[in-house]
Amino acid sequence: MTRSLLTRAGLLLAGTVTTLLATAAPAAAHGADAPNGTDYRAEVTAVTPARPELRVRLVEAGARLELTNTGSEPVEVIGYSGEPYLRIGPDGVFENTRSPATYLNRTIAGDTVLPAEVDPAAAPQWRRVDGGTTARWHDQRALWREPGPPARVRVAPDREHRVRDWVVPLRAADGPVEIRGTLDWVPPPDAYTWWVAVTLGALAVGAAGLLPAASAPGRRALAGLGGLLAAGGVAAVVLTVGRVLDAGAEGIGTVLAGLLTGPVWGLLTGLGAVAAGGWALTRRAGVDFVVALAGACLALFAGVTNAAAFTRAVPPVPWSATAARVLVVLVVVAGAGALAAAVLRLHATGRAAPPAGASGPSTRDDPAHYSRADAGGSAGLNR
Repeated sequence: MTRSLLTRAGLLLAGTVTTLLATAAPAAAHGADAPNGTDYRAEVTAVTPARPELRVRLVEAGARLELTNTGSEPVEVIGYSGEPYLRIGPDGVFENTRSPATYLNRTIAGDTVLPAEVDPAAAPQWRRVDGGTTARWHDQRALWREPGPPARVRVAPDREHRVRDWVVPLRAADGPVEIRGTLDWVPPPDAYTWWVAVTLGALAVGAAGLLPAASAPGRRALAGLGGLLAAGGVAAVVLTVGRVLDAGAEGIGTVLAGLLTGPVWGLLTGLGAVAAGGWALTRRAGVDFVVALAGACLALFAGVTNAAAFTRAVPPVPWSATAARVLVVLVVVAGAGALAAAVLRLHATGRAAPPAGASGPSTRDDPAHYSRADAGGSAGLNR
């Protein structure tokens, strides 16, 4: 019975890994539009002249520029050739289908093939793309799009460098407006240090699976695993919410919508880990299998998918990069450690269980059986 349960656990865990690999391809295809991190910190410094009806910020780790216009008159964003590119106002968001920026700004790489009708010198043709008053776009003026870092960074990569001061021109009803900002190189962290912390932590947690499950220390270890798994689940949910906030979500409704349409796997595995951790505290039968499955999903879907924070200076969260890395460490340690400990416990239980149908030692292997049989046979012959 236990051996069959262990086999099913292994098959299910293998299926989980296969599912992750199968679903990772579409996400990687869109990774350029919503990066997992960057070494370039972009910031908006001013809107000149100041306009209280205009709110500008950078989202998605600086990958997109966001402009909200709450005024009664529309404002135009000027493209790379001086042509009108976007129009944002009370009647919605419009894009100029004649502007090259309309197509180049769809990806960070800016490698979209321009259609034949593109002509920045022609009169704009406006197409409504949203009914709100907020537009988000990749703007090449606020990004570093070269394959390698600037020359000054290559000379001294361990120091911060100002890459450029950038300007995005706008056109309002009463005159020109500018969005001003900066782009800086930030040295990436030492990924080795963080991975060492993850490895040592996971090994320490996994060692709890060596304690006999039926013993008092083993029961306390299971409770500890449950608590750690729940903590890792909470950290995964916090990371997921952080990514949604960094993508521009505001308010409970917008955040919930972003969670359901964005990094939903991180949210589900985080909540699942919290539930599995609570179940582990009840010490019910089969809980080791649940802990193993929840740990695998947590480490893969919420930990590995956020591991770019170990190698990038600016992760896609609205708080400090160090806090994001600590959360990722907690998620991976809790998930991988719980998986290792639960598998060890399942393996030990499978080895300790008697074979199916066996209720005790066989009489054929009992020396006393043969002694009694021989004695009985001798007595029969004497009679």
